[in-house]
Amino acid sequence: MYDFDWSSVMPSMPFLVQGLIITAKITLISIVVGILWGTVLAMMRLSSVKAISWLAALYVNTFRSIPLVMVLLWFYLIVPNLVQNVLGISPKTDIRLISAMVAFSLFEAAYYAEIIRAGIQSISKGQTSASLALGMTKMQTMRLVILPQAFRAMIPLLLTQGIVLFQDTSLVYVLSLTDFFRTASNIGKRDGTELEMVLFAGAVYFIISFAASMLVNYLKKRTVS
Repeated sequence: MYDFDWSSVMPSMPFLVQGLIITAKITLISIVVGILWGTVLAMMRLSSVKAISWLAALYVNTFRSIPLVMVLLWFYLIVPNLVQNVLGISPKTDIRLISAMVAFSLFEAAYYAEIIRAGIQSISKGQTSASLALGMTKMQTMRLVILPQAFRAMIPLLLTQGIVLFQDTSLVYVLSLTDFFRTASNIGKRDGTELEMVLFAGAVYFIISFAASMLVNYLKKRTVS
């Protein structure tokens, strides 16, 4: 019978917390940027100008058809040159972290765009007609009337996608970025307790994801009521 050894967990907690902070940074920034860019993409897809709608659809379908690991690797190869040569950021900056944030943000935006597009389309067209009749422009109607109602209904779905994003951040191991999962794995390899550390990391992911899922269920009930 395997004799579990959890002795590496507590002494390594400061390093694990640092890794969890990196995971949280990637998750939060990707959610914010993803929703913002996803909103723009959703509005582009709903545009009456076919060229704009087609470009947005091409973007969404392309990213939704490519494995996330490949996107991470592509951006890891592209972003460093772009960041250092074009933006002039110091070479001391952790390019792996920036690459991961850019890749996740652009990748998740494709999924957020579809959620937001569906949310916008769920709002009655009568509200658009009423707003235009009151003298509002189409942009004012979208910004002040449609989007606030759509986002209220979409919050549970947006948070659910955020949970998926949080779980997917473990894929940054391909960039050798010391996020929470890779930190736990490295500590386990160092101390000969890799199984225990991976199980511990899995438990942390489960607890955070489960708590977020409970929040989603609560918000769903609030939205329905």
